[in-house]
This record gives sequence, C-alpha cells and structure tokens, in this order.
Amino acid sequence: MNSNPVEPDIPKAEWGDGPWQQEPDREDFEFAGFPCLALRNYHGSWCGYVGVPPGHPAHGVPYDDVDVNVHGGLTYSNRCQEPICHSPKPGESDDVWWLGFDCGHYLDFTPGLVAVLKTIGVDHYSYGEVYRDLNYVKAEIRSLAEQLRVADGRE
Repeated sequence: MNSNPVEPDIPKAEWGDGPWQQEPDREDFEFAGFPCLALRNYHGSWCGYVGVPPGHPAHGVPYDDVDVNVHGGLTYSNRCQEPICHSPKPGESDDVWWLGFDCGHYLDFTPGLVAVLKTIGVDHYSYGEVYRDLNYVKAEIRSLAEQLRVADGRE
C-alpha cells in the first residue's frame, strides 16, 4: 500500500496497454560477477541495480561519488534492504552495496505516472517520451556492472 496520499495506488492492469503489461516487475540475475536487479517502481519506471562486495572501491560510497556512465546517472546507493536485496549464493557475502539508476527521467515514459495524472484530471500528451523496457534496463545494468568490474581492476 502506498503511504503517500498525493500518489494513489494505480494497479498495473489499469496503466493502459503497452509492453509493461507483458513484463515482470522484477528480475534478478548475475553479470560480470555481481548480483544484478531490475525492479519496476510504483510509477512503472524500471530501476537497475548492481551489488558490489566488500573490498570493491565503490562499496559504501555514496552514488554521487561513483564515476560511471549509466542512464540518467546513478540515483541510489545503500546496503541490502527490501526490496533492493538478493539471496546470496552459498559462500557469497550478503554485505553488498547496491548502486542503482532509474528510467524515470525527462523524456522517459512512465505509464503508472500517466495513470495517476489521469485520476486528478491532468491530460498527458507525449512529447517524444520513450518507454524504457526490461531489455533496455538490463543492457544498462550490464553496462554498469562491466564499468564496476573494470573499476575493481578485474579483467
């Protein structure tokens, strides 16, 4: 349940037709030796995360201080906390530092936000906005993981 009264909960089924209706809302995977996560936020935008282990130069570092190139720039950094967390493999540390970005920036189409705006009588007109789908966010996550692998000096 959404605790913000300004942003009512709009079920995904009511966001209208689009690729988001056939996509899952979460996908966990591994890339370049890091746990990775694609997670849809309540407005329908995808967010992407890569978890770095202790000893990595970006572990514990605020996202503003991590030099990577990813869609919209980094917008998140924190330890595991639901829903941004994973189930570590046996022998793998659960002490990962998640670095993330979102696809809810200017010119990114956010279907849940459009649905919210309609409930308050705001007509939405598209101005060249693009829906960043799961394939797009996974490619950005892989790019982020690769940059973090290089930053760690791993080849």
